[in-house]
Amino acid sequence: MPTTNLAPTLPDASDAALAAEAGARLAPHLTGDALPLRLADGQDLLLPARAAHLLRDLLAELAAGHAVALLPLPANLSIQQAANLLNVSRPYLIHLIESGRLPCHYTGRQRRIPLADVQAFQRQFETEREAAMMELARQAQELGMGY
Repeated sequence: MPTTNLAPTLPDASDAALAAEAGARLAPHLTGDALPLRLADGQDLLLPARAAHLLRDLLAELAAGHAVALLPLPANLSIQQAANLLNVSRPYLIHLIESGRLPCHYTGRQRRIPLADVQAFQRQFETEREAAMMELARQAQELGMGY
């Protein structure tokens, strides 16, 4: 099995143009089911739906000229991995666990947090943040602050 290159890849102009074309051609075929592909040697391949959506996102980032890196994550994250993913400090993440806002379990003496729970927390936090920003904008409008 080939090793995975985890280093960021920065596309050149030619790669960005190819990625834009490939992404545009791929998008209409993402129906939620596995994506059937025909390889250059004529063999058929079924790409899982999640992989096809990741490929679409990868192509969009490359088309925009952004560097892209693959970051595999285990199903259960360490405290530091979860903190990095949420972009918070390790002590703050521990506070979230101890206050019951984020579940964890122990593997030996090490705390582990299910990736699905970290992602759910992240979605909930984004929803709350958006609601707070909308409320601030509403109040600013009421007070005639010009926002």
